Amino acid sequence: MHILQVARRFAKNDWGGTETVMLETSRRLLAMGHYTEVFCTTATADRDREVIDGVHVRRYPYFYPYFGLKEEAKRVLDKKGGSPFSFALLKALKQFPDLDLIHLHAGNRIGGIGRYVAMKRQVPYVISLHGGVFDVPPEEAETWTAPAKGAIEWGKALGWWVGSRRVLTDAAAILCVGYQEKVMTQRRLPEKRVIHLPNGVDPERFANGDGQGFRKRYGIPQDAYVMLTVARIDSQKNQLLPVRMLPELLKVHPRTHVLLIGNVTNAAYHARVTLAVREARIEDHVTIIPGLDAGSRDLVDAYHAADVFLLPSIHEPFGIVILEAWAAGLPVLASRVGGIPHFVSDGEDGLLFESDDPKTFLDAFRALTQDPHRARALARAGQRKACEHFTWDAVTRKLAAIYEEVVHEYPVRK
Repeated sequence: MHILQVARRFAKNDWGGTETVMLETSRRLLAMGHYTEVFCTTATADRDREVIDGVHVRRYPYFYPYFGLKEEAKRVLDKKGGSPFSFALLKALKQFPDLDLIHLHAGNRIGGIGRYVAMKRQVPYVISLHGGVFDVPPEEAETWTAPAKGAIEWGKALGWWVGSRRVLTDAAAILCVGYQEKVMTQRRLPEKRVIHLPNGVDPERFANGDGQGFRKRYGIPQDAYVMLTVARIDSQKNQLLPVRMLPELLKVHPRTHVLLIGNVTNAAYHARVTLAVREARIEDHVTIIPGLDAGSRDLVDAYHAADVFLLPSIHEPFGIVILEAWAAGLPVLASRVGGIPHFVSDGEDGLLFESDDPKTFLDAFRALTQDPHRARALARAGQRKACEHFTWDAVTRKLAAIYEEVVHEYPVRK
């Protein structure tokens, strides 16, 4: 099969869970004999053509259909929540030869472009809901459009033209990484084929790392008790929780060190986090690394430099970094939100807490640090689960089967 993966952006310097899914499954689809490429906009990227780990990436010029949109607002939209349009992308999709299926990794206008081309070329398309559509808190959804406030939108006609509002209803299948998203999507679209396809991990990649070397490179004491969070620095990921709770955490474990790694998608929030660190005078106990290349060995080493992994999100469709932490042999603390409770078994392979209740987080931290035997048991159980049920090979086989089923069932082929 010839499959095009269509996304809003795909840039190594602004990597996230969506990009990881696309790259890891594309690499394996190619190994299985399918042909696939990534088509996206040039947002946050410095080149229009690139090959990443054997996967060809083509990027096209784009714009945001607003009058009076400031350059800073455009950059913020590029990072998170923007709904651009690209005539060049539309044209490239129409002209790509021997196309069997389009896999959308974005909705809104980019999704509409994929839908429009699929309808015109009479090929099926599927869409993955990575960041959530129905399972999103209202306050989180508001942050996606906040940068465009004050500007005048003129892009509704473009959305109508490509059928942006029909992206889900016309899809041959809707793939949800989070189970809760799957339930809510099926409830809203009962006639559609909605499939829960969780994320995966490469256990071999994360199995070994140089934790001591990482601590030395980044000035983290070798005797520190390191609590690691890997997530884009954004209010959704809630990095302020461990920072604000650190004085209490230090009472439980005096050598606690908070390590935050992630691309900055919300500059104002990043500033709030750094200000909170300074005001509490805890600089010696916090390290913030605003982004590591997705393929960087430092990222793997960071997991092995940690003693515990924390994901304190207020909204999380899945949480692919939990799988990476498990694969690296770390015990996991995570908030009880979104898709997390559907693959993390509280008390068996991780400890869950309420994201809006700092006391439950402190209690979970205390339980983990005061019982090293239990921490090791949680880590072993998580590692087994990641290796047995969440490998990228297994995820890609399921994805390929979905592709083949959809293409076989599609009523019209051109």
